[in-house]
Amino acid sequence: MFFSKKLKNFNNLKHCFFSRKNGFSNRYYSSLNCGIGSRDKKENVLKNLGLVASKIGCKKNRLITLNQIHSNKVVHFESESKIKDKLTGDAIVTKVKNVAIGILTADCVPVILYDPAKEIIGCIHSGWKGALNGVIKNTVKKFKELNSNLDDIIAVVGPCIAQDNYEVKDEFYKNFLDEKLTYKRFFKTTISGKYFFNLRSFVNNEISNLKIKNIENIEMDTFSQKEFFYSYRRSCINSEQDYGRCISVILMT
Repeated sequence: MFFSKKLKNFNNLKHCFFSRKNGFSNRYYSSLNCGIGSRDKKENVLKNLGLVASKIGCKKNRLITLNQIHSNKVVHFESESKIKDKLTGDAIVTKVKNVAIGILTADCVPVILYDPAKEIIGCIHSGWKGALNGVIKNTVKKFKELNSNLDDIIAVVGPCIAQDNYEVKDEFYKNFLDEKLTYKRFFKTTISGKYFFNLRSFVNNEISNLKIKNIENIEMDTFSQKEFFYSYRRSCINSEQDYGRCISVILMT
């Protein structure tokens, strides 16, 4: 379990970037796999989600996640009656209290947002595709529509894959440069012509470009720190049939 130093200062907030530890799943899902869409035993995943709910301080049916599709779609729960689990999208924003909103990741970036002045919470699942297509921008836009002042927003960028472990193909590199030549700075090129993408830096840049200044990073690498995190890329390299998902959650009381 990993926490934001900034968010821990608020007594009306509960949050956590959960690790893969202390759950009920086995084999390469060991042990706190929260991905209901994985091939893990459903009863184990539900037990894991129940454990997360108890740790964060809410009922099981108040822990809300999404059907994530690497999109730029933001789900907004404007009232109690609008709350529904497993809607399709890659970010959640709400002012509703005592509901835990969560994002699942396995190398992608979980981002938690909080505006203490307007009491708005948000969470984002941001892989390269979502970030490039505007999921962060759209989430912040929703905050602004709710009268949030950008100077008040706190953004916490959670554990994700580190650049040294994120080798990408030529086409990936060219796609980014076709979008904007200055994106070249998010890649490291080796003598042998390999490209390594800095996903964390790219996400931070997207947040900063939206004029959010209060940013915190939990600098952990999901690929190399196997004891703490699931990793899609690591599972592929190890020829595993599937992989677990870690959950990052925020709740406002």
